[in-house]
Amino acid sequence: MRAERPTSLARPHLVVVAAVADNGVIGRDGALPWRLRSDLRHFRALTLGHPVVMGRKTFASIGRPLPGRTTVVVTRDRGFVAPGVVAVPDLAAALAVAGADARRRGVDAVMLAGGGMLYAEAMPFADRLVITRVHAAPAGDVGFPPIDPAVWREVERAPGTPGPDDDAPFTICRYERADTAAASDRRGGVR
Repeated sequence: MRAERPTSLARPHLVVVAAVADNGVIGRDGALPWRLRSDLRHFRALTLGHPVVMGRKTFASIGRPLPGRTTVVVTRDRGFVAPGVVAVPDLAAALAVAGADARRRGVDAVMLAGGGMLYAEAMPFADRLVITRVHAAPAGDVGFPPIDPAVWREVERAPGTPGPDDDAPFTICRYERADTAAASDRRGGVR
């Protein structure tokens, strides 16, 4: 008898994905303050096939749903409608919708892709961080919340491979909670 692919997972992990400058900046005037095509390819490979949660401003900066991924947009604007996305009023609703989608797809993670306010709200519930450290210090108006070394442990660091279309060198860092046993208690939001 052939083993079937599982159709449900207990609780998908919440993975925060961000590109963060050396000075903590992640955005300026509704856009990224750099061009890193190599990191965009990394983001696509990391998130493809997974539900991706983002705020309305982040969605507006992208301008369309992400192909091959369920795009869940958190917005307080009850009239917000965009073809190909699921609009929800808050992070709890986003995690419920994205968690159900992850189980339906048979994947073990929900990806959270910004912006700044959503990152800050989601950090207590996150299980992993995938941070592209952009080695630049641009001016900006949106920052990433501090990564507390008492809470987060860096488990992998790899230099990016910059290409001709990249504005700065970068390093990809992966973090896990320092106390992974307690993390399951915090994942109550991902259903």
